Amino acid sequence: MYAISLGDDRAELRPLEPWHAEEFLAHLDRGREFIGQFIPFGSQATDPTSARDTLRRYAEMRAADTASYHGIWLDGQLVGGVLTLNFDAEQGNCEVGCWLEPAATGRGLITRAMRVLIDWAVEQRGIHRVEWIAAAGNTASLNVARRLGMTPEGVRRAAHPYRGVRHDLEVWSILAPEWREARERAPHSDH
Repeated sequence: MYAISLGDDRAELRPLEPWHAEEFLAHLDRGREFIGQFIPFGSQATDPTSARDTLRRYAEMRAADTASYHGIWLDGQLVGGVLTLNFDAEQGNCEVGCWLEPAATGRGLITRAMRVLIDWAVEQRGIHRVEWIAAAGNTASLNVARRLGMTPEGVRRAAHPYRGVRHDLEVWSILAPEWREARERAPHSDH
């Protein structure tokens, strides 16, 4: 399918499909605790079959045009990804999210991949409103929303029970005209 370069550091954005199950599982195992600090992302993928099932669910949602997974490969190894959720082209709304294993942090990979994903959503699919929702303590995630030019809209207090704690969720968004404006003034460095 596609492989979109994310810069000159041998990083690419590619589809993440069910046939990537073993690679996806190995990636999750390398970063499971780090990735799962604030969300249960990948927690149900604990063996090749359940990893394939997770990827298959997203493939089915992609086919239904309601969500999608896109992997980030660095030097040929899956290290993270970006996704759409609650994708509603008819209403022009979607949510985006991301994950990354610890060895790949600090390189701007998520910011660069998210720019590709949001640009596709806005320019190709006509999405008008893109949301970013993250636990208030997830500073790295909130910093990406900030770098993307998103606006904080509010806090959903104690809305996310996870690991025995109720976390506040911050809601950020960017509208299509703001995205185009932010894209024009985006810095060259994504760190």
